[in-house]
Amino acid sequence: MKNTTLLILTVLSLNPVMAQHEHTSEHALTYPDIEGYRSLKADLHIHTVFSDGNVWPTIRVQEALRENLDAISLTEHLEYQPHIEDIPHPDRNRSFDLAMAEAEEHDLLIVHGSEITRSAPMGHNNAVFINDANLLLTDKAEESFSEAKKQNAFVFWNHPAWYAQNPKGNPILSEFQKERIKKGELHGIEVINSVDYSEESLALALEQNLTIMGTSDIHGLIDWDYTEKGHDRPITLVFAKEKSLGSMQEALFAGRTVAVYNSLLVGKAEFLKPLLKSSIKVNSANYIAKTQVLEVELENVSSSPLLFENQMDYSFYSSSPVFEIPPLGNYTLRIKTLEEKEQIELKLKAIGAFTAPKESPVIRWTISVEQ
Repeated sequence: MKNTTLLILTVLSLNPVMAQHEHTSEHALTYPDIEGYRSLKADLHIHTVFSDGNVWPTIRVQEALRENLDAISLTEHLEYQPHIEDIPHPDRNRSFDLAMAEAEEHDLLIVHGSEITRSAPMGHNNAVFINDANLLLTDKAEESFSEAKKQNAFVFWNHPAWYAQNPKGNPILSEFQKERIKKGELHGIEVINSVDYSEESLALALEQNLTIMGTSDIHGLIDWDYTEKGHDRPITLVFAKEKSLGSMQEALFAGRTVAVYNSLLVGKAEFLKPLLKSSIKVNSANYIAKTQVLEVELENVSSSPLLFENQMDYSFYSSSPVFEIPPLGNYTLRIKTLEEKEQIELKLKAIGAFTAPKESPVIRWTISVEQ
């Protein structure tokens, strides 16, 4: 046994490629690109021991690599440092520096960010794509936002419906937020934070033209808080022209996003509808022999289970009008067309997706029947 162990260690030491562990896991996330843009998977609200999180920054990088994310931001609280006695760090950029070093040899974008932490009505806000977090640490919140703007930061309002700040569980758009929006200092809003989806926050996003965001706000381990409970972490899909920090920043300012948490997808129709359409691939369409029942095999190429409801004039055979296509899985629809068709339009409402509060988009696919 000792000789076998020694042989394995020797081989690994001679072959560093073999010694490297596999980064992606069975829970790796995947979403299709949409026309003209790459779909970048991002989590821009994350904490480590450099604020009130429970892990070292390198762990956040490793978790993101396992889940096949494209970008993360370690957004430590500027004003709230509960581990300061054990981890003194006058440099608020330290967490970012450690993450950058860990990600250096990997295809993962590390977005420089920090969380401006104040009580209501100012609340918590993330400033990402900053240059220096230290300069955001000011006595007045207004000065923090002003400095973020000087650094060309993208700033979004965190968990505006958080009941610890708003006991009713609904966001309150105060004069402070109105002034920040007017001055171009507030650009986005979380509609999904951790496990909470706020349709009132979505309404505010549409009303104020704020970018729709979804984040994990993770403090513990992703495995413990999400994976072992059967969930994926919430993310923002950012539709960028290329995979780069500059392109991603441009896309966020332009509002090209969809927030995702498992089967929940939230975004403006112009981005959510093409994402849903691209997520479903039609593999085949044939009539069952000697019938007018069209058998259509659909494949979900995304990591979200997608729930649909029939919106066609035709009904289904041996299926409910409501059905789910599992993530990265297949589903066979049997459609009673009553007469043989050369082509049909598949018309489905994505009832797990929202373009506005309680409004789900209808997606259409043109299907040619195989002869």
